Formats: sequence, C-alpha cells, structure tokens
Amino acid sequence: MLLHIHSFINNQEKQPDTFWHSLNVSVRLLCAFISVFAIALTPNGQWKTWGIYGVGVLLIILISRVSWLSLLSRVIIEFSFVGVVLLGTLFRPEGDVIWSWGILQITTTGIMVLGSVTTKVILSLLMLNTLILTTEIPDLFKALLVLKMPPLLVAIMASMYRYIDVLNREFTAMKQAAISRNLMSNGKMIRYVVGNAIGSLFIRSYERGELIYQAMLSRGYKGIPVIPEKISYTKQDIIALIITIGIVFWGQVIYL
Repeated sequence: MLLHIHSFINNQEKQPDTFWHSLNVSVRLLCAFISVFAIALTPNGQWKTWGIYGVGVLLIILISRVSWLSLLSRVIIEFSFVGVVLLGTLFRPEGDVIWSWGILQITTTGIMVLGSVTTKVILSLLMLNTLILTTEIPDLFKALLVLKMPPLLVAIMASMYRYIDVLNREFTAMKQAAISRNLMSNGKMIRYVVGNAIGSLFIRSYERGELIYQAMLSRGYKGIPVIPEKISYTKQDIIALIITIGIVFWGQVIYL
C-alpha cells in the first residue's frame, strides 16, 4: 500500500455514511486482519473456502461503497509487483507434466499452487485496500495502539508515513524545476537529471526531515505516541466481529 501513500495523504473526500464506516476503526482493523489471516493460512486448492471468503470480501466492498475504480487501480498496480514472484510457483517438479521446454516444465501441481497463491493475494489486497480507502491513516495508527501493538513500532510506521510525503513533495519540486528549465526534453537528459536528482533528494529530504523532527520536539513530541483511552464498543461493532468470525469458521468447516 505504500505505492499509493501520497494519494492517501491528499485524499480528503468525505466518507459515506454506511454500516462499515459506523464501526470503530479498531473493529474494522480486526475484521480485516482476521479475514486476511484466514485467507492466507488456508491450504492450497481449497477453492470452496476461498469462494466463501470472496463473498465476504465482496459484501464489505459493497457495504462500504468504496469506488471500484480506485480499488481496482490500486490492486492492479500492487499485483503487478507480486505477480513476478508468483510465476516462480508455476514451475514445480510435482504432479503430471503439462508442458516442458528444457529444464522448465509446467505441472498440474504448479498450476494448482499458482492459482491458490494468486487467489490469496487478490482477496487479501482487496480486503486491505478497502480498509485503507475507507479509513484515515492516523486513525489506523490509533487503532493499532488500542489493539496493544508496541507503541515504538507504531511510531516507526507513523514516521515512515510522514517521511514518504516529505520525499514526494521534494521530488515534485525538483521535477517542476527541471521541467521549467527544459531539462526533460529527451531520454538522455532525463536519465542524467534523474540520476542527479536521486542524490540531491537524499540530502534535501534529510534536511527537511530534521527540521520537521525539531518542530515536533518543540511541540512536545517524546518519541512514543500517546496510547488512546479505552474505547467502548457498540452493538454494531460486536455484530461485525461475530459475522466476520462466523464467515471464517464456515469456510474452515468446509475445508475440514
């Protein structure tokens, strides 16, 4: 999801009033994590179980009324990076050989493993991106603290989130400066400019990050985020957790 972190920072659109948005952020996070772990830990070849989980993920997408264009555009970009790794699961020695060329061979087991892992990745990405698109990033960090994640780890993730925005702003400013000087006119010049920009970006972003850190210290930052007070859960939160656990249990019963 870090591939789209700049769009999360700039996304200030008002969220719709749905059952999903009415849930406590920590409950949304729990539902997403339970679903992803259940999807990932299901053994290969359990298509009926993933079908049940897929219906559950689809229901959450429909209930949250998230934009399909925004959701699928993010999933496609992220899957393109993961897909390169997934191709390695296709060439396995087990099973009946379907196609071979030299030392490379595609077997029935390889196709089954590739299909299983691909299904896990797609369902997990849909679930996590739906969570991200419907929840503010600072609220997610607070929810992690409520769920007893180590505060130092949450502080590191929060710093990464803010620092990536610093990098994005610095690179955008350098790119606009290069364009205004007509330094992006051909491929050779672009490679030269980008090569120099990477080195300059490190220095400029380091200096900017140091200024931001000093400003945070002057405002009382102590390195560890403040743990929110205990949050009360509503009846809707309990119902959502029960439904999520019920879907996971149903899928596992079919598998067993």
